[in-house]
Amino acid sequence: MKEVIRLADIRKSYYLGKQELPVLKGINLLIQQNEYVALMGPSGSGKSTLMNILGCLDSPSGGTYVLNGKDVSNMDEDSLADVRNTEIGFVFQQFNLLPRLTAWENVGLPLLYAGASRKEREERARAMLQKVGLADRAHHKPNELSGGQSQRVAIARALINNPSLLLADEPTGNLDSKTSVEIMELFGQIHSQGNTVLLVTHEEDIANYTHRVIRIRDGVVETDKQITNPTQSALG
Repeated sequence: MKEVIRLADIRKSYYLGKQELPVLKGINLLIQQNEYVALMGPSGSGKSTLMNILGCLDSPSGGTYVLNGKDVSNMDEDSLADVRNTEIGFVFQQFNLLPRLTAWENVGLPLLYAGASRKEREERARAMLQKVGLADRAHHKPNELSGGQSQRVAIARALINNPSLLLADEPTGNLDSKTSVEIMELFGQIHSQGNTVLLVTHEEDIANYTHRVIRIRDGVVETDKQITNPTQSALG
């Protein structure tokens, strides 16, 4: 099976004056295409730092990160930006939708950055909104959408470029329990269609939807286990 993520001895340190503060202390990790993985860890574990490196929002101090066959470990900012726009779809807790844009315009933003025409952006964005069950909300702005609908728009935007990796950071953190279940069912459907999904969460019930849970503690992988009986998605 094709590798999407390979981390070899990934280290990350920050500096307070001349004092080195190691955060990641040698992470080794392999994630294959179409895996559904939860990344967990307590505050201060290095989980957020690792997520930023996986999302090419930051670079490691040492080690090697290969994403979909590309060594991104030492890329410059412009190259990393290109990788983020083509290889990674991001879903955040806060949705990060632009308030003055309609749902389809928000979904089509990555295509705008890639130089697609307005017609192509609208056609592809509408098709993606259809996939997440929001075809009838294409012309609604974020203040006209519920939290669950806003997250569906954000998921559609994350998928619009057919990324190698869907990276979701606490995607149910701002949602009520019922809406959280609906969003997790949508992630299950997305995974069942062949997508590689990496979910960062601190909630055990959310992690139980995935098929593999990686726990980070004190800058290293503490455990890496398969979920034998993941929570079943009604849509999967």
